[in-house]
Amino acid sequence: MKYYFIAGEASGDLHAQHLMEAVRQHDSQAEVRYWYRPDLAYMGFVPVVMHLSEILRGIRECKADIAAFEPDRLILVDYPGFNLKIASWFHANCKKQGAKTVYYIPPKIWAWKEGRIAQIRKYVDQVLSILPFEVEWYQEKYAYKVDYVGNPTLDEIDVFKNSLSDEEVSQWKESLGIANQPIVALMPGSRRQEIEKNLPLMLRAANSVRGKHKYVIASAPSIPGEFYNEILDWVIPSDDHATRDRLILAPCNGSRNSFILLHCAKAALVTSGTATLETAIMNVPQIVCYAMSHGKVVSMLRRLLLKVPYVSLVNLIAGYEVVPELVAGDMTQERLNECLRSVLQDETYVEKQLSGYALMMKRLGTPGAPINAARKIVSK
Repeated sequence: MKYYFIAGEASGDLHAQHLMEAVRQHDSQAEVRYWYRPDLAYMGFVPVVMHLSEILRGIRECKADIAAFEPDRLILVDYPGFNLKIASWFHANCKKQGAKTVYYIPPKIWAWKEGRIAQIRKYVDQVLSILPFEVEWYQEKYAYKVDYVGNPTLDEIDVFKNSLSDEEVSQWKESLGIANQPIVALMPGSRRQEIEKNLPLMLRAANSVRGKHKYVIASAPSIPGEFYNEILDWVIPSDDHATRDRLILAPCNGSRNSFILLHCAKAALVTSGTATLETAIMNVPQIVCYAMSHGKVVSMLRRLLLKVPYVSLVNLIAGYEVVPELVAGDMTQERLNECLRSVLQDETYVEKQLSGYALMMKRLGTPGAPINAARKIVSK
């Protein structure tokens, strides 16, 4: 069969790549084509409007590419704003007998934009979830069948741990000029807007907690180092050598470098998203951070619009607040400084997090998500 994959962000790209490999294992005659455009993954109303012509051009190009390929399976990976538009078009225009649309990592309609269920019902033939609570949520709320296939982050970290060597860790530390100092990971996100909002607060928190820790900033592969250095120069004076020496920019070109950082970290400040789940699976105590413009207003609206009590996957899967969530109005400098001190200095605070991680891991199950998903895609 012919399989057409679409993803639009770094995490989705990784999941799509692994699913493609698994599909080829199950279908030796598979023809695969892949559309990946991270440059079109804008977040928020204003950025989308400002780049609307670019986004629309990308949608047109994607449609033309799909039409030329004529896939048997259109496989959408996350990226809902773009992918649901493609699903609608494919439903109306695909003439190939037996062709189906599969959504792997579906839109998080349990959190917001619940109205998307109508599009999913109409345009998607098969939903493959990587979050265990989604199965029950879809069934109880909409009587809609969703299959949980496991979480691919378990697979990715399992592969990483089995292939990691002490020599690789030593080389990574040496490349960054780190000896035996304890490390705190700063993971401010993968988009410019996220980094601009979160990194300054993270840097000030690092400056507020004295000690021997090195604070390693995980840089996104699509963002140049100069962008981070500009923020660093703005927040920390160039003559503050003591603080500057404790801050290190680490290129994370792919998940392996991020995993090495987490493997070495004593704690992490993490912008909400897949990284919070990765951090928990790596058993690293964390603080979830998500600063936003007009934070207090957003927090008020969140209580009215958000359908779930948490934003981090860790807390959603566990079913209670395992890790602190400093989101929008709650993301203040004072609160972040306080949480960072707790996660570095309070053993009871840390033990409670690690206990919550154990429960979360039990609910996630075992590795095998790409293989499980591929089996369902190929067999139907």
